[in-house]
Amino acid sequence: MAEITLDPAAMGKLANALNFICGADHPATVAVKAAAASGSDADVKRARVAFLKLKQSDRAAALNMIRG
Repeated sequence: MAEITLDPAAMGKLANALNFICGADHPATVAVKAAAASGSDADVKRARVAFLKLKQSDRAAALNMIRG
């Protein structure tokens, strides 16, 4: 599978979507916000892991929100 890189603006949009869906204190929201702010590889990896731990319906809803 090809490595996917997200720009900080896309990570910020995803963080806003997760904030709406999961809440500001949810670990996935916090991790994606940190990754958007820092852009470091370690933060992006933590955000990816936290995002993948979400229910499939929450992941799909967040991705649909940033597509529109």
